[in-house]
Amino acid sequence: MSDNVLADRIRPMLSSHPGYFEKNMFGGVCFKINGNMCVGTWKGSLIVRLEREKHEETLAEPHAKPADIAGRTMRGWARVEPAGIATEDDLATWVARAADYAASLPAK
Repeated sequence: MSDNVLADRIRPMLSSHPGYFEKNMFGGVCFKINGNMCVGTWKGSLIVRLEREKHEETLAEPHAKPADIAGRTMRGWARVEPAGIATEDDLATWVARAADYAASLPAK
């Protein structure tokens, strides 16, 4: 799945969220809540930002891999492979978790 198709699936899930904003970054689309990065698209995968303290738990979930975009693993971030976001329910679950976390952070 292309990043544009994935972004089109994500957009309606977040566009009505207070503080929603999106920006092209890292060769994909980054979605922000109150200035905090929330989710993004990258080479057909979903990049999610979740609690740093639960990094290992997140990576133990099916289809979750380390987010290694800039050549190093980013703690608190995960890359969800396409198989993990194939259904709208699966995608919505990941997006909602990341949006809740981003919304809990101080606005930038």
